[in-house]
Amino acid sequence: MARAVTPGRLKQENTAFQGTGGVSTCNREYGFKPAFLDTETGLVYISCCRDGRPAPFHRLDGLPEELVRERDDRGHVVAVKATVVSGFERDGCFYTREQAACMAVSPASQSDA
Repeated sequence: MARAVTPGRLKQENTAFQGTGGVSTCNREYGFKPAFLDTETGLVYISCCRDGRPAPFHRLDGLPEELVRERDDRGHVVAVKATVVSGFERDGCFYTREQAACMAVSPASQSDA
């Protein structure tokens, strides 16, 4: 069974992809925007702040209510549907963290491999 996306899981993913195009700070220059895909519906959601502004990293608080499964006592999202995955949007397409990491490789890095 799929695990729900939580702030802790996002932190684990960021740690796993640290220094690669699988995190926002390393792929922004390639046009990637942090986003979420609901694999059940196929809908992609750009990561947003609570007020609707695009977020520079993955934030759960800006997701629509139909994806939210749990909030804390201050109203912050602490879990979303298990069908939601984090990744990135670029030019209308969704990319997983793995796909973005592969695509956001500098030419210098490729020639060193």
